Amino acid sequence: MIYGTGLDVVELERMKKIILEKPKLIKRILTGNEYQLFSQKSAKRQVEFLGGRYACKEAFSKAWGTGIGKVSFQEIEVLSNSAGAPEVTASPFKEGQVFVSITHTNELALAQIILET
Repeated sequence: MIYGTGLDVVELERMKKIILEKPKLIKRILTGNEYQLFSQKSAKRQVEFLGGRYACKEAFSKAWGTGIGKVSFQEIEVLSNSAGAPEVTASPFKEGQVFVSITHTNELALAQIILET
C-alpha cells in the first residue's frame, strides 16, 4: 500500500550558486557518502548531482508528510545501486520500501519518491 508520494523540482542554477558561493551548505545537504561521490564528479555533474539529491530529500520529506525540518537532509541518503540507479540507502522510513526516480534537464533536476508499506 502507498504510504506517501513526494515530488520536487530544483533549478540547477541555484545549485551552481550554492557550490560557488556557499560551499559549506553542500555538506549540510549531502551525507558523507554522498559527498564522496559528489567530489569525484566534474563541475557540471556536481551541479546535477547536488540538485538531484536535494530534490530527492525534499521529495522524501513531502512523502513522509513532514517537510524538511522535521526530517533533516542528513537523515536521508541517496546513493547508486550496482546498475547506477539512485537508491535510498538511509531514511527514517522503516516500515517498507522507498522508490526513487531522478531526472535532469539543462535547467532542472526533478525527483519523485514513493513510500510503500
